[in-house]
Amino acid sequence: MADLVKSLLPWKDPAGYLGGLPAGVETQYYAGGERPALDAVEFYVPDYMGSSEAIEVVAEMPALKVVQTQTAGFENLLPHLRDGVTLCNARGVHDASTAELAVGLILASYRRLPQAVKNQERGVWPSTYQEFDDSLADRTVLIVGYGSIGEALERRLDGFECEIIRVARRARDGVHPITELPELLPRADVVVLLTPATDETRGMVDAKFLAQLKDGALLVNIARGVIVDTDALLAELTSERIRAALDVTDPEPLPAGHPLWSAPNVLINPHRGGASTAFAPRVARLVRAQLERYATGVPLINVVAGPSR
Repeated sequence: MADLVKSLLPWKDPAGYLGGLPAGVETQYYAGGERPALDAVEFYVPDYMGSSEAIEVVAEMPALKVVQTQTAGFENLLPHLRDGVTLCNARGVHDASTAELAVGLILASYRRLPQAVKNQERGVWPSTYQEFDDSLADRTVLIVGYGSIGEALERRLDGFECEIIRVARRARDGVHPITELPELLPRADVVVLLTPATDETRGMVDAKFLAQLKDGALLVNIARGVIVDTDALLAELTSERIRAALDVTDPEPLPAGHPLWSAPNVLINPHRGGASTAFAPRVARLVRAQLERYATGVPLINVVAGPSR
């Protein structure tokens, strides 16, 4: 590795954004559009939720050693990485934002806040309480894909007097393996999806999966839209047997006129899981730490593909 690390970062004032650049690091700006000189770039941070151009450019950096994403998901980068490039994701950066949103979606659905907004727009005050809202208290919340965001969600649910069931790919202390889902799904009042999009999880929430949910169950997807079979979900929503709160959809963006927009019992949020004020300080800490690790030869964290460094 050269004495001076050449990095490519998506902030015009990287020192200001990161709270200073580590010693031995030089940077150029790129967030799409006109490209700077790329031949010597070793460390690249793509723009957050950037265009395909910001992803495809990795193939044009012959000296590239590390790609550090600002997202937890990284599947869109894998086809563009050559052998020898280390890919690190932003595990931990979005925990607070995404966990907060999950709680918000659950409460908004249970306490019928979308209907309250509609009533406010129309200037309508219901004369009587025809039925009580659901409460999160005394409910069972099943978290599918229990990782750092799942842990953050559980911390935020502590105090709501609900039971938590944890599921991950493999069993560990207090966490069920995903193979036990068939026996766990009927117990759940709320199912929160936090799994990454992989060959194993694409379409995982299909008609069979949904049929195992109890009547009135709430499905919350803050993972990836492709995890859920949209047609199967629409069938359940149309029958009004279950409810859903979706931060992500398939397709995405959801086109105008798509039947999901008008389906009953669904709350749709336009993929805003990580988009809060909690994002910037956390991603800045991660990127600065990773640059310092790379510049000083300390192993990187959050390595998800390629060699560990």
